[in-house]
Amino acid sequence: MKLRKKAILAAAAMLLGSTLMLAGCGSTAGGNTADGQAAGTEITLEKNQFVVTLYPKYAPITCENFEGLVKDKFYDGLIFHRVVDDFMAQGGDPTGTGAGGSSKTIKGEFKSNGVDNQLSHTRGIISMARSSDPDSASSQFFICYSDSDTFLDGNYAAFGEVTQGMEVVDDFLKVDRTVNSSGEMASPKTPITIDTAVMAADDKDGNHRVLFTMQDFLK
Repeated sequence: MKLRKKAILAAAAMLLGSTLMLAGCGSTAGGNTADGQAAGTEITLEKNQFVVTLYPKYAPITCENFEGLVKDKFYDGLIFHRVVDDFMAQGGDPTGTGAGGSSKTIKGEFKSNGVDNQLSHTRGIISMARSSDPDSASSQFFICYSDSDTFLDGNYAAFGEVTQGMEVVDDFLKVDRTVNSSGEMASPKTPITIDTAVMAADDKDGNHRVLFTMQDFLK
């Protein structure tokens, strides 16, 4: 158990090497949106699609930023460059290295940075990566695989959840990986590429949703 805890803490520390960015939780009118979906209903998914529901009540700045990036088609064509068993899948870096981001950074909305964000890092939760600077989040994000990721609470800005299609995110783990520069078996040999990320209809509570369509990564 001690070794496992050390491995988890080391993995958490490596999240500090990345930056993520989110955009606006405003209206879905205009921009790139998924058509034919009624608000408040479950979204009909096709192959390699999943839905992220944004929770601005916990992290409004982060949600606004993420939504803006989606509307700007920032994530289209980017990869998940880091996939770690029993931990998380990380993407949103235009360089594909874990060191890049968008053109701006945002305030880190988490407890150790003065924000009472009570959304816990459990399975399916999406959160922002950052550097050691608490306000360095940019465009990179990660999706939690485990309910044991709660050790990240208070230090990373959780802002939403995969509410449909988590099995697609689970399939990332089926891709063969190599050891990355940090010693993790985490670098996919086959690119796990986001084809499109578009705004979808709101859920029944009025939360905005993003529909991700992945390119075929299990060939």
